[in-house]
Amino acid sequence: MSHLNSNCAGMRRRDFLQIGLGGALGLGFCDLLRLRAGAAELPMPAKTLAGSNINCILVWLDGGPSHYETFDPKPDAPSEIRGEFKSISTRVPGIHFSECVPKLAGVADKLSIVRSIHHKDPNHGGGNHYMMTGAPTPVPVACGAFVTFHPSFGSAVSYKRGLRQGLPAYVSMPQVSRSGGPNFLGGQHAPFVIDGNPNSQGFRVRDVTLPTEISEGRTTTRLQLQQSLDSMQRYADKLFDDPAVTFDQFYAQGLQLVHSPAAQKAFDIGSEEEKVRDAYGRHDFGQRLLLARRLVSVGVSFVTVYYGGWDHHTKIFDAYKGDHMKHFDQAMAALIKDLDDRGQLDNTLVIALGEFGRTPKVNKDAGRDHWPGAMSVLMAGAGIPRGQVVGATDPKGYYASDKVYRPEDFAATLYTKLGIDPNQVLHSNTGRPIPLVNQGNLIKELFA
Repeated sequence: MSHLNSNCAGMRRRDFLQIGLGGALGLGFCDLLRLRAGAAELPMPAKTLAGSNINCILVWLDGGPSHYETFDPKPDAPSEIRGEFKSISTRVPGIHFSECVPKLAGVADKLSIVRSIHHKDPNHGGGNHYMMTGAPTPVPVACGAFVTFHPSFGSAVSYKRGLRQGLPAYVSMPQVSRSGGPNFLGGQHAPFVIDGNPNSQGFRVRDVTLPTEISEGRTTTRLQLQQSLDSMQRYADKLFDDPAVTFDQFYAQGLQLVHSPAAQKAFDIGSEEEKVRDAYGRHDFGQRLLLARRLVSVGVSFVTVYYGGWDHHTKIFDAYKGDHMKHFDQAMAALIKDLDDRGQLDNTLVIALGEFGRTPKVNKDAGRDHWPGAMSVLMAGAGIPRGQVVGATDPKGYYASDKVYRPEDFAATLYTKLGIDPNQVLHSNTGRPIPLVNQGNLIKELFA
């Protein structure tokens, strides 16, 4: 079963009117290549920094997970604040997590938790945009709105890096976050969406394998025919842009992907060792994280794994006792350990976050409401010092109180880790200068 859970806002028809090109639906690989071919004459982006070989897996916990029930428990607070769960020790002396995440507590020596990121937008739409782009929305955004006023992290990385070995730069599974689109960067930088459940038998990634009715030989014959036609001078080649040339570009890249053994192997999750698949968990979220690891390992720059269902206005303690939290804990811990065991954690940035935290006081329905004043963000890899907590909230968890950081600071840190200068200025399709990150400061504790 896929966890495509909606939050309290749900989804309305008018949301799609605000989405922009490639915003919510994403693109198939052929669509992505077609748009890239059409944009081939765009100016080359500026050179990146030394971290350009670092790729990113961002786990989006849509709805806003509770910091109390994950990485910032308050065992000394009154019961109406601390909730039902106990605080447990981790592998790092002096650091405690909630008992809801015991497996992540077991790999706490491999990760960092930032407890002090905060903002002021309590709506899902605005909070999602802020934490997925590093920029606040310029106008108030309703809870259910799907908007991308600013390019998402994945789209910006795609713009700066482009295709590598025929693979898309930006992948999202199994859907796109409401603010995961490219905005003015254009549809060629929308994510390639891998839907479906990788845990299901016979799972296949659409658009990257030949249809069963078309053999490899038939495809090669078609390519040979195309090449023979290419030897003929097309009408007005020197006078006008020939759409057939554009088609040739993305068709050739599509063939490169279909015929690439490395690419096909990465998408073939069924070839993974059984014990590794079991470690991640035989559920959709676990297998998506495993597929994400396989993709960044062969050069995909940015993978977002969407895992919704964290908007617990009612019965939050019952929910956190269930499989949803257990799957998150198991799979995230397995991903971090697996990357480390393979020697790949240093060149992979792993992040897990939502749009905000939850209210300190448990409400009358045994739930917690939206609370942007404090949130916890898990970060690991890419040279981030291990086994630490960055910042703190006050004794009752109301507000970030020590080493306080903003979403702009988080964005500047993310881009710098990936070798992209956060201080550069982009330009909209009308020529308006737009800072990639507006006055963001690095979270210095995340740099050795």
